[in-house]
Amino acid sequence: MPTSLPHIVEECRGVLFVYSDSTVVRSENPSFPVPVHDDGSVEWKDVQFDPINNLSLRLYKPRHVTSKLPIFFYFHGGGFCIGSRTWPNCQNYCFRLASELPAIVIAPDYRLAPEHRLPGAIDDSIACLLWLQKQAAGFNSDPWLLDYADFKRVVVSGDSAGGTIAHHLAVRFGSTSGRTELEPVQIKGYVQLMPFFGGVERTRSEAQCPKEAFLNLELNDRYWRLSLPIGANFDHPSANPFGPDSPPLEPVEFAPTLVVVGECDLLTDRSVDYANRLKQMGKPVEVAEFKGQQHGFFTINPWSESSAELMRMLRRFVEEVGVRSS
Repeated sequence: MPTSLPHIVEECRGVLFVYSDSTVVRSENPSFPVPVHDDGSVEWKDVQFDPINNLSLRLYKPRHVTSKLPIFFYFHGGGFCIGSRTWPNCQNYCFRLASELPAIVIAPDYRLAPEHRLPGAIDDSIACLLWLQKQAAGFNSDPWLLDYADFKRVVVSGDSAGGTIAHHLAVRFGSTSGRTELEPVQIKGYVQLMPFFGGVERTRSEAQCPKEAFLNLELNDRYWRLSLPIGANFDHPSANPFGPDSPPLEPVEFAPTLVVVGECDLLTDRSVDYANRLKQMGKPVEVAEFKGQQHGFFTINPWSESSAELMRMLRRFVEEVGVRSS
């Protein structure tokens, strides 16, 4: 009997293809082939933080540093399925962060689905913060961090799936024992840029999202199908902070948190609901909405006026949380 050849059953932005026989093929090219704007004012290099899983991060610093700078983590987006610290859209955004905050920027990679389903990416991100703790404690410390970074002024940020990671890190280290585990590193705040949360029940912005949106409902659901554990629904704790099996957030001692949303993003309602529910619990959370903006506007066009406004907001946030005592 003739057998049909394997065919594509899932595809993400032209760089990830899943075939009917479960084969996964990834393109070496980025999904966003934009030019890199490197004017030489920021230096960067790659550093391995997890040799077992062969994971690296990209470290950025302003070329001319006169005093210790805060550390600003940036976890990239991509629905837990695509994306990389090496993609030019990520690099352009990190150049601007390092130059304008200014800060030592750490942009880690993490294992991607469907080869490595959640919570793999969250576990890798925890490992990256613990790597920073070892750096601060003097274990084979990178000279850039040792000479130029202030380990007591750390802000953890991420966009889309990276914003979801920021939430899970806030929960993981939001206790006395969690903070002790990171000493002498001190996380002063978190920034969730259009966090990629999910849930079985649709929100209004999800249901009304147009098909031509940069992140539409079809792609949103595809990312969750590929990244969640097989058999899990969208209320899985990795996706829904308020799902039936998710840990309670009332006991978590959240550091100051900024949640950034775009008016035209299908994730807006879920992100605003997340922030409002945390505020009702007394957590130090604020929301900033960017009118007329879609998902990921700041990495799609990091040199736009809206991106400049976001950069000014991030700088104020980093300055404000950096002067607060622990």
